[in-house]
Amino acid sequence: MSSIKEKFNQISPSEFFYSNRDLAGFSNPTRSLYTAVREFVENALDACDQKGILPDVHLTIKAVDPEKPDPKPYILTVKDNGPGIDAEHIPLAFGTVLYGSKFGLKQARGMFGLGATMAILYGQITTNKPVTVKSSVDGATQHIFELLLDIQKNKPVIVQHTTKEVSKKGLTVSICLEGDYSKAGNKIRDYVYETSLITPYASITFDDPKGQKFSHPRFVKEIPPPPTIIRPHPHGIDVERIRRMIVESQFEIPTIDDAMIEKVRKDLGLSAKSFSFTGIMEKAKKKWKTLPRQVRVVIALMSFLKMDFDKLSKIRIEDIDMPNNKLFYWDFGESQSNSIDMDPESPYYKQLTNTVQGEPLTTFLTKRFQRIGPTTAVKFAEFAGFKPEKRMGTLSNEELVQLSDSLQKFEDFMAPDSTCLAPLGEDPLEKGIKKFFNPDFTAVVQRPPSAYSGFPFIVEMGIAYGGDIKSGGPHVYRYANRIPLLYDEGSDVVLKVVNDTDWGRYKVKGDPPFIIVSHICSTRIPYKTAGKENVADRQEIERELRLALQFLSRKLAAYMSKRGQADMAKKRANLYAKYIPLIAEFCTELAGKKKAPNYQKILDDNTVESKKVEEEKEIENN
Repeated sequence: MSSIKEKFNQISPSEFFYSNRDLAGFSNPTRSLYTAVREFVENALDACDQKGILPDVHLTIKAVDPEKPDPKPYILTVKDNGPGIDAEHIPLAFGTVLYGSKFGLKQARGMFGLGATMAILYGQITTNKPVTVKSSVDGATQHIFELLLDIQKNKPVIVQHTTKEVSKKGLTVSICLEGDYSKAGNKIRDYVYETSLITPYASITFDDPKGQKFSHPRFVKEIPPPPTIIRPHPHGIDVERIRRMIVESQFEIPTIDDAMIEKVRKDLGLSAKSFSFTGIMEKAKKKWKTLPRQVRVVIALMSFLKMDFDKLSKIRIEDIDMPNNKLFYWDFGESQSNSIDMDPESPYYKQLTNTVQGEPLTTFLTKRFQRIGPTTAVKFAEFAGFKPEKRMGTLSNEELVQLSDSLQKFEDFMAPDSTCLAPLGEDPLEKGIKKFFNPDFTAVVQRPPSAYSGFPFIVEMGIAYGGDIKSGGPHVYRYANRIPLLYDEGSDVVLKVVNDTDWGRYKVKGDPPFIIVSHICSTRIPYKTAGKENVADRQEIERELRLALQFLSRKLAAYMSKRGQADMAKKRANLYAKYIPLIAEFCTELAGKKKAPNYQKILDDNTVESKKVEEEKEIENN
């Protein structure tokens, strides 16, 4: 048997993703260049969306050495007109993995806090070049940082920090990374193109390494309202999240240092001279209702310790054991830990109980969750087998599990609040489809809000036929929180729904020229990987997608039926125009007459009928 002992150690988040960068979409030079473009463009759009700014995004990719074959180093730069980032946050925002502003429960393109930093990390390990970040939040001064990432410590290293005067707000990020544009170019161009479709209020310009310029100006002047952060829904909660919420809801015992003692003295209106314990408690009793919570807790502790300010400064509170009514503290003078008994009948005992044991269950539910009122909270407490006044800080591990299970099973909670979502809207989606594809037929639908596992979501979908659309359809354009999903489409729930559809039922046969545009917006998109390229087939999302597609398919079937009628009427008119004059001539000769019958009315009636069918088809399409 080997005598070598196994060695245990810990790695930082940045070191983990350095070793497993495939998880975030940085698997090879082709995919990495595309993913880096995605992450920086989406960050720019998110920043503008949050502040209600119509985005102007400029993307540039330039080869360091144009003559060198791919894969090779490229300089990727993304510039926006957003609000910028405060200088104090820039090093951590761009030099720390899992640091960002997207961890709240709200709709956003990003959700893991990984993307941009992972792109910077990939650039650093492939070219050893720092990232350059230029930011102006006031339109007057621009802060310019050059940063590297300390992979082992997951900390930023500031190479250089300078400032200069500017006239516009915004953020510019530039990195040098190894990429393969010869293979990634089509995907990147498709990404910019499709982003313009789903973000019609943005102006996006792309300068590629070959000197070509792709410009997509905005064609919608109104920006959708920004999404908002919401409290969690009880159906989307687990035991660990409840535990963290309890900690967040508890008021910590304040540190009793010189600053805190001075605050207590000031709030009580005491002079700098020493006061006896009795004098302090009498003063506190008179001013109790006007004292802030921190001061009340200190006074409550003093009441059990029987100490004045001088003695209080020489101890440290270690623990408060409410079940056993014990208060533990460390005495610096005696260099030992002491304990005292607390009287549960004391008027100050309740103050400490509220502080240590946290909120009652019903208060916790109404304050920490969305759409739970006092009546529902009491009803749930009865369902879960808890007293409404049960303090959250007193729950055992078994009770926490019981609470979590009950939250999942209770059916009287209202549906998740969907007002926090910011869908694109039917009108902008329809305008985008018409501008990009110039179809003969277009239909869009926005489904009512729904939810999966306590997370609200909305499905928007559009369908178009004919015009400039190439044959071989259906061509599917997938979006999630306004992000184009270009990779891994085979395992996406949208493709599953489309492929399950019997298009023959909707009069669509052969290789028709038609497209489907699908957009899912949610506070949490159930991506299968951190690369954010395919959506998991959650039952509720699949159902909404299927209902949206069925609704639009019926519209398409009606159009195809009208189109068939119009084609038949047109063919009939052509046949009449060709053969009726010949028949009239033959009949005239057969009858021995000199004048042919008046057949023009038959042709005119048939032409009117053909035009009527065409007009009905046009009206229905519009």
